[in-house]
Amino acid sequence: MSGTSFVLIFLGLFLGGGAYSFWKQKLPKGVIVLLAICSVMSLAAGLLRI
Repeated sequence: MSGTSFVLIFLGLFLGGGAYSFWKQKLPKGVIVLLAICSVMSLAAGLLRI
């Protein structure tokens, strides 16, 4: 695993945790969806080693 992949996976998990936290606090859905999309994109890029 390269350093870039590790950083992208870590970033994806961090953003996913933020989305979950925002969901628990019942913040606007637009923010939650944006964080969730960024999280999935980061995880996918890290796992595919782009």
